[in-house]
Amino acid sequence: MLNWDEFHEDDTPVADKPAKAAPAPAPAAKAPAADAVGESLGSYRAAESDRLARARKSLEELDVAAGLEELEMGAARIEVDDKQMINARADLNQLVPFKYEWAWQKYLDGSANHWMPQEVNMNADIALWKSQDGLTADERRIVERSLGYFSTADSLVANNLVLALYRLITNPECRQYLLRQAFEEAIHTHAYQYCVESLGMDEGEVFNMYREVPSVAAKSAWSLKHTQSLARPDFQTGTPETDQELLRNLVAFYCVTEGIFFYCGFSQILSMGRRNKMTGVAEQFQYILRDESMHLNFGVDMINQIKIENPHLWTPEFQDEVTQMILEGTELEIAYARDTMPRGVLGMNAAIMEEYLHFICNRRLAQIGLKEQFPGAQNPFPWMSEIIDLRKEKNFFETRVTEYQVGGALSWD
Repeated sequence: MLNWDEFHEDDTPVADKPAKAAPAPAPAAKAPAADAVGESLGSYRAAESDRLARARKSLEELDVAAGLEELEMGAARIEVDDKQMINARADLNQLVPFKYEWAWQKYLDGSANHWMPQEVNMNADIALWKSQDGLTADERRIVERSLGYFSTADSLVANNLVLALYRLITNPECRQYLLRQAFEEAIHTHAYQYCVESLGMDEGEVFNMYREVPSVAAKSAWSLKHTQSLARPDFQTGTPETDQELLRNLVAFYCVTEGIFFYCGFSQILSMGRRNKMTGVAEQFQYILRDESMHLNFGVDMINQIKIENPHLWTPEFQDEVTQMILEGTELEIAYARDTMPRGVLGMNAAIMEEYLHFICNRRLAQIGLKEQFPGAQNPFPWMSEIIDLRKEKNFFETRVTEYQVGGALSWD
């Protein structure tokens, strides 16, 4: 490894310097040059005097720069009550004191759950995928559709976080979690690419599926519709209309995109893993589902906190609109289930998945204080809840994670 001293030294032997020749006569006219600087590890030339003078002059004028005015020199220290989820006047650069301990704890939990796609062994998946009779046509369809939708979906979520939400959420500890979530979305997109590459799938076909397959395109288009206004550089919160637009976006992405659109594909792939098929892909999806579950819970907490701080936004009309959004998302996911499972496969079918999605819809509505729309809907896949729970161990695969922590601390049987 290159050390610091080596970085500054040339390893090539240097011949003895010849004796200095007599100085040449000075030219008649000479352009001003920077002074030589010695008394150091080596001689070098100083910056041009006029550039240095301009730099010093700029520093002398710093106390009247516009940037300094924004810092409000001498302003009082931040109080907890100054912090809010949206439209806060408190300094966004001051992480502490915390107002929302739950947001900071979720950041810590997310960091403890760090993993990377390359940690998962894909050899068994590669052999099964290449085998002529390893998977049925319906099972292959599920793998292809799942990787096709998710490879784009997590990019859409990341774009929404970075280009829209981060600048509009005005609480530093929540912003800290948003940064962690954005990184996790990048890991998820990496995981899908890793699966596609490992299996030797057509990358162009998979990553462009959201433009070619109607059931995939419909979900992506629905999510994008709720990003467009917030991503405009001139969009600002501060009015009931714009604050509701932000709240609408949070419901769309946390309760629907991450809270409903992911669940058919996740349950399909994880059911495959439970049958000892495509265990590497299933293991990646297990990690991703756990991350997404935390994203969902964080988003729900943000929505509910905004409701508490801004009760005037949560009008009966807006509640009806949000309920309608969640029902729309449920219908889109049911259509996706029918497209990916035209026949029974993996111990499930579209009818069973429909009840599961009705159960999920009820959960999302209840989490933000709205009335369930499918009373009595049951969860036909109780094992999904056990996978999501970070504190439980579930041994589905031959090489199975018994505790979900940082990659370096993973314990394998």
